Amino acid sequence: MQLKIVHTTGFAYDGGAVASYNEARLTPQTVGNQIVVHTRLDVHPVPWTWSYRDYWGSQVTAFEVLDPHDELTVTATATVHTSPRPEPPAQASWEDVRSERVVDQLTEYLEVNDRVRPPEDLAALFDDIARSSPTPYDAARAICSLVHDEVSYVVGSTEVSGHAANSWDARAGVCQDMAHLVIGGLRRVGLPARYVSGYLHPRAEPVVGETVSGESHAWVEWWAGDWQGYDPTNDHQPGERHVVVATGRDYGDVRPLSGIFTGAGTSSMFVDVQVTRLA
Repeated sequence: MQLKIVHTTGFAYDGGAVASYNEARLTPQTVGNQIVVHTRLDVHPVPWTWSYRDYWGSQVTAFEVLDPHDELTVTATATVHTSPRPEPPAQASWEDVRSERVVDQLTEYLEVNDRVRPPEDLAALFDDIARSSPTPYDAARAICSLVHDEVSYVVGSTEVSGHAANSWDARAGVCQDMAHLVIGGLRRVGLPARYVSGYLHPRAEPVVGETVSGESHAWVEWWAGDWQGYDPTNDHQPGERHVVVATGRDYGDVRPLSGIFTGAGTSSMFVDVQVTRLA
């Protein structure tokens, strides 16, 4: 499947901005079953830019607008070819994933920080799952299903800076919250886990040539002999409709657009994502 994604973010500065400094993680990666055909990032007003790959392997475009401006628009355009994901490879054992070598190499993906830490009642459920699961894969799938079954997808129910525990208490959240809940559970039982940001075509059967409204999406990957992905929001493995942009420990490592500005007043933001199946 070939997908074209146009992701536009706009800022309006009440009182004007003297200067702004930003980082964009909006460029899809060529990984696994995904090949990036074309990418472009347009910023207005025209800034000074430079690009680099960050510690987690994500492509970053940093840019500075050093002239006074009332508005800022960032448009990321990408064409990506995706193919079906293969079945998960041979599974590692609990002994494998908890070995000293794995813990040492992937320790940053094992930290249960405040953003992903499960509350006590949920932590107890995760512990029960681990004790009853013969393999790490079985435990990971059960943790994903638990979160999917217990947490309702409710737009606007949480803040982007919120913690997983808040979403669990409300039994409501969005894809970011569900990913954080699952990551906290995976790490608690000893599975290295990372956050994946990207896009998901919203139609189960995308029509060639049809442009539809989409949005940024989030899912998870855990290590059990290899990195294996799962989308807890939709309770299935990532497929051809998923496009990977960035990975990290949690949302804080993969924010699509972040930055600061100087000037009087406040800013407002809009986001628009359009997805088209090309082939």
